[in-house]
Amino acid sequence: MSVRLQSLLSSLGVDSRRHCASLVAGGAVRVDGHVVREPGFRVENPETAVVEVDGRRVNPAPARARRTILLNKPRGVLCTREEGRGPTVYGLLRGVRERVVSAGRLDRESEGLLVLSDDGALVNRLTHPRFGHEKRYEVRACGPFGQATLDALQGPMELDGYRIRPVRVEYLRRLPDGPRGPRHALLFSLREGRNRQIRNMCEAVGLRVEALVRVAVNALRLPPDLRPGAWRDATPRELALLERAPADPLRPWSPPA
Repeated sequence: MSVRLQSLLSSLGVDSRRHCASLVAGGAVRVDGHVVREPGFRVENPETAVVEVDGRRVNPAPARARRTILLNKPRGVLCTREEGRGPTVYGLLRGVRERVVSAGRLDRESEGLLVLSDDGALVNRLTHPRFGHEKRYEVRACGPFGQATLDALQGPMELDGYRIRPVRVEYLRRLPDGPRGPRHALLFSLREGRNRQIRNMCEAVGLRVEALVRVAVNALRLPPDLRPGAWRDATPRELALLERAPADPLRPWSPPA
């Protein structure tokens, strides 16, 4: 909605409407780089127009739109900007000019949903443990598995001298046996994510991780149409899901057949 220039200047706290009219008439005011001398001049887009008095901008610049990207990280790619250590997720983001950062990392051999954004507040909310956001990982592991294994994974555990927060683990299904023995599909739900936490947890109970895929962050699941190595901008609905706790509770564990 358009507004008279002298009224806009007054509403921005420059001075009274009468004095603002004098400033305009005296050539002290520019709108979008052009000197305006008519106090009754109507500014068509007051929210986006650049209004200057004596060379100083008096209305705030519109907030820059933030960019948030969903990437299906493939195995063998690093979540770092350091060069010389191998391919990185940033090398996959061709055409992205914004300086986005990953909201939580996945190690080189892990795969799945990675959220990258130039919205610092969003990244902080998704990574700091005090916000209690949940990340889910589907894990294929080999080794003996029973109720005692599940209890150990979900019970108190100390890794590298640090007592980790409780982790929920669901047994999804038994997989065909491999050369290393019985194989299993598990779902881990974490409220924090220390370096190689799931791999170290599995090792502590005698399991060897074969594959680890992040399948969800909060209520946002890895889009099924996003192939490994592909990315796209998050939709408004997906951004809302990132902020929402998952609605589907984990199914109760049942022992493998």
